[in-house]
Amino acid sequence: MLRSLTSSAAFQQVISWILAKYMQFCAATKSWDRRGMEHLDACTESGEGLISAMWHSRLSLSFMGWDRKAPQKPTMLISRSREGDFIARFARNIDVDVVRGSSQNSRKTKQKGGMTAFRDMQRAIENKACMGLTVDGPRGPRQRASMGAIQLARITGRPIMIFSLSVTHKKIFNSWDRFMLPFPFGKGVVIWKEPIHVPADADDEAMEILRLELERRLNDASREADEAVGGPVIEPADPRPARRAARST
Repeated sequence: MLRSLTSSAAFQQVISWILAKYMQFCAATKSWDRRGMEHLDACTESGEGLISAMWHSRLSLSFMGWDRKAPQKPTMLISRSREGDFIARFARNIDVDVVRGSSQNSRKTKQKGGMTAFRDMQRAIENKACMGLTVDGPRGPRQRASMGAIQLARITGRPIMIFSLSVTHKKIFNSWDRFMLPFPFGKGVVIWKEPIHVPADADDEAMEILRLELERRLNDASREADEAVGGPVIEPADPRPARRAARST
């Protein structure tokens, strides 16, 4: 009975609403230091669609990496999983649109909606959305970028906005991603890095170079943010030998 209650849409909607209000309260009570906003402006000023890349561990306050005055509509890729159902409700409660799907396992493309999700992301970007991806989600390895954002940038011709954040007064869980749960008050830091552009004619070798550069810039931003709030610094996991395609939260 308890399992049935917690998995119900009504229960998840109530809890996700409470969590959304809590995260917004945490964000509102922190003193924020924003660094590299010229890189954010370089992505948003055209009014065209774009892609944003972040790490899974920073998802709870990721809305602080976005300028709500920007013309693009924030949108997130979220997996078709039980966890994804809850995160999708949370996203909608903070006025973020959602694309559902994952192509983590090509043998499960139909079940997970991988091809449909990729087309939906393209369509969202064409409609001037900011398409957000947690590029190490949904299962890691931690802070190692998948190829999905690079593939999407090559097809759409739009830049990848890179940012990370960290806060004081938080709990870091011993999960695969070292998920960061903020507490109210204290200090927060958001770091934007120079965006990445992927040429339409980029071959596999060029795309791998750009994937590694995306990973490096995201980790540099995360390290700088963690150090700015006094740590601890969350380090990347050991990389896997084989890369996988686009992944979502």
